[in-house]
Amino acid sequence: MRIAGMAVLIGMSAGLLSVQSTPAAAADCKALVAPSPFGPEDQTGATNRVTPAVTKAAAGEIQTGVVTPMANELVDGVPLFGTRFSKTILTAFATMPGAEFGNNKLSYMEDTYLSQSHVGTHIDGIGHIGIEDCYYNQTPMGKYVTQNYLKKFGLENIKTFATRGVLIDAVKVFQAAGKLKANLACKNPCLDAGTLITEADLQAGLKLYNVTLREADAVFINTGWGDLFRQWPVQNATYNKGEPGITDSAARWLVSQKVVAVGADTWAVEVVPGEREDIAFPVHKTLITDNGIHIIENVRTDLIAEAAAKSGRATFFLSMTVPRAVGLTGTFVNIEAIQ
Repeated sequence: MRIAGMAVLIGMSAGLLSVQSTPAAAADCKALVAPSPFGPEDQTGATNRVTPAVTKAAAGEIQTGVVTPMANELVDGVPLFGTRFSKTILTAFATMPGAEFGNNKLSYMEDTYLSQSHVGTHIDGIGHIGIEDCYYNQTPMGKYVTQNYLKKFGLENIKTFATRGVLIDAVKVFQAAGKLKANLACKNPCLDAGTLITEADLQAGLKLYNVTLREADAVFINTGWGDLFRQWPVQNATYNKGEPGITDSAARWLVSQKVVAVGADTWAVEVVPGEREDIAFPVHKTLITDNGIHIIENVRTDLIAEAAAKSGRATFFLSMTVPRAVGLTGTFVNIEAIQ
C-alpha cells in the first residue's frame, strides 16, 4: 500500500509539474503597454529627463538653505500594505566583559533588517507594475525574472532625482472650494478615503502658489491622509482601508507635463476605492508601466505644506537618493526639500 500510494503521489506530482511547465499564451505587449518615448532599449524611464540643465535650474530653488524632511520614520509597526512585513533585529558584538576586541576593548553593534522593499516612505521602480506579463517599454518580463531579482528594470537604472520638487496642497484646494470631506480619525484636516483628486484640483493647487510645472519636475501631493500613518499602530487599519488620491485622468495630465515622479502621503497615490471596481490600480499602470514615471508612497507632506503656507513657496530642490540596488523593484528612501 505504501509503495502504491507513493506511486500515485509521484504520478500526481509529475502531472502537476507538467501543467506548471506548460507555457501560457504570450500576451501582446504592444497592445497592452505604450512604447517608451526614450527608445525601445530604454530601462531608465522618466529620469532620462533630468539633464544637467534641469539640475542647475533646480538648484536655484535653494535660497535660505532650510531643509524640510519629507520621509516618515522607518520603524516596526507602521502601516503595511497587504501581507508585507518589516522586522528589525539588533545584534551586539563583544559587549560582554572579556569578549571585547583589542586592548582598547572595542565593541560594536549591527542590524539585520528583514523587510520587503515597498514599506514606509518608498519608491516604486519601473519593474514594479505590469499588465499580465507586459511591463515598461512593451517588455515581456517572464524571461527577466529570477528568484532573487529582476534582470531588467532594476533600480540601478535610475538616472538621478536631482531636480525641482513641487508641492500641491490638495487639503487647501478642497478647503478653498468648500468641498473638504474629512475623516474624523485624522487629528488635522485631511481628505477622506475615496476622495477623487482631478486634474482641475491639481491645477488649482498649482495656482495657489503661482507655479507652472516644468519638464522633469517631481510632484508631491498633500492629502492629509498621512496623519493616520503617523498615528501607528492605532490607525493602521483605517489608513490601509482606503485613501484619497488622483484619478487616472489626473495621472494622464501629469504625464503630459513630463514629470519624473509623483508622490503623496498615501500608500498608493491613487484613489482607493478606485473609480472602477473592475480595474486594479490604473494610475500605477499609467505612470509606471506606460510612461516610466516613478511613484513615491507614504511621503510625509505635512511639514513642507506648512512651510509653503508660511513662505508662499511650494517649490524646492529635491534631495532624494536611491540605492543602486541591482534588480530591485523598489526601496525605502529618505527625502528632503531644500529651499
